[in-house]
Amino acid sequence: MFRKTVPPLRTAEREGKSRQIRVPGRFVFSREREACRVKTLSFLGLAFFVLSLVPGWGSEKDDTIETIIAPATAESPRNSEGDIIVLEDGSLLAAWSEFYGGSRDDSAARISAKRSVDGGRTWGERFTLRENTGAENVMSASFLRLDSGELLLFYLEKHSREDLDVLVVRSGDDGKTWSEPVLVTPEPGYHVMNNARVLLTSGGRLVCPVATTDRVWEKGHRFRTICYLSDDGGHTWRRGTGEVNAPKRGAMEPGLIEKADGTLLQVIRTQTGRQWFAESKDGGDTWSEGRPWTVTSPEAPATLANLPEGKGWLVIHNPSLDPENSHGGERTPLVASVSTDEGATWSPAKAIESDPALTYSYVSVDFHADRVLLTYYLRSAPDRLSWKFQSLPLGWFLTEE
Repeated sequence: MFRKTVPPLRTAEREGKSRQIRVPGRFVFSREREACRVKTLSFLGLAFFVLSLVPGWGSEKDDTIETIIAPATAESPRNSEGDIIVLEDGSLLAAWSEFYGGSRDDSAARISAKRSVDGGRTWGERFTLRENTGAENVMSASFLRLDSGELLLFYLEKHSREDLDVLVVRSGDDGKTWSEPVLVTPEPGYHVMNNARVLLTSGGRLVCPVATTDRVWEKGHRFRTICYLSDDGGHTWRRGTGEVNAPKRGAMEPGLIEKADGTLLQVIRTQTGRQWFAESKDGGDTWSEGRPWTVTSPEAPATLANLPEGKGWLVIHNPSLDPENSHGGERTPLVASVSTDEGATWSPAKAIESDPALTYSYVSVDFHADRVLLTYYLRSAPDRLSWKFQSLPLGWFLTEE
């Protein structure tokens, strides 16, 4: 847009993030006018400093809250695949996969947690939410609150390359105590459900999107996606009848969103350079054939969410492609786009993270008080993954820069 009187812009870097600062035009002043100008600028500088102390003043990106909930250490080299939920008192409960036996997917891990009472600016002491009950690990946390107020926690229990299950526990006291686990996936196989993936439909059905294979990490193995369904609040589960397939390594790490007409859309990680999708008209029981979607992506998951008050869809993903890379591209930058036509078109991507020396993935999204709450891993070395939290104003995602 043409702005006739806007002064030129320059870019300043602060903590790796770009912000714009207006630079006044250059003029020649008399000595008296220059003295007056200096006094005026000094007053304005003081005024802007005072205004900057007012909550919510300034650019919306400057109102970001960023914290590392779980830094990578020698004892806990990988912290990843987690979720966050707002408790009834307004505090935040964050749960993630804390690996303490290495950084591989089959290394020993537990589900750890922290709480925040100040919107994520600071976090309390770490505590164990789920002990490691698997032969290898437990990992990949997903929270969900039922209409009854009960809190559900889904996670994976891993025993071998051919035995990975989805479990769920429930809490009636907002996370203070938890029930015994219920098995979601009783059939044999390696069943992967990403963090922050469970959907509660408008009809009250719980849908768990799962990528399954007989045995992982073997040449020629292929994933296909299926859904597990519950119509009684997660007490009992059944496997849907439909499957979705994709080329090469298959259909992986599905996510779900509900359209305005009740149709479910499944977004799928693939090795084709794009996210794929499929649709269900019967609450996740059967699915259309998978096909390429409108979101480019290396072999990495995308996170999809309905924005509050019908403002559209939010997608967060890695857009970079590199055919020479073993995963089709690096998981950097991490960007967000909004669609107001249910995924047919997207707004220009906005960078949440852009450091090319780091990679980012396995994003969770929640909404609270006109803010978007994000978690994701931040990889600084092949075997060092920290778990990061960001809280951004909802308006930042909705405004094109």
